[in-house]
Amino acid sequence: MTLAITRVKPCTTMQDVRREVNALDDVLVPLLVERVGYMTQAARIKQGVEQVRDEARIQAIVDRVRERAQAEGGDADVIEAIYRSLMEACIAYEHREFARLREPATAGSAA
Repeated sequence: MTLAITRVKPCTTMQDVRREVNALDDVLVPLLVERVGYMTQAARIKQGVEQVRDEARIQAIVDRVRERAQAEGGDADVIEAIYRSLMEACIAYEHREFARLREPATAGSAA
């Protein structure tokens, strides 16, 4: 297995760095969109708004991604910070989706 950190290409200019970062973003963004899509599923499945924030699940994810970051040769603190920010954004989104999915249907609008 090749560690992710070993796939980092040597760069000599900021243009090189930006090109490589952009290429990674092209892979990451669709994956993040897919991940956030599961928050809509979670909002639909959960029975109460108090279930949206699950501290035990947050900690389990942090533990898992820290371990994975270390296994890939990365900085676990940086990855944890990224994931905590990601999870907060996802929780906020899930709260909005939870409310949206439970809005009473409006009976036709006045023209």
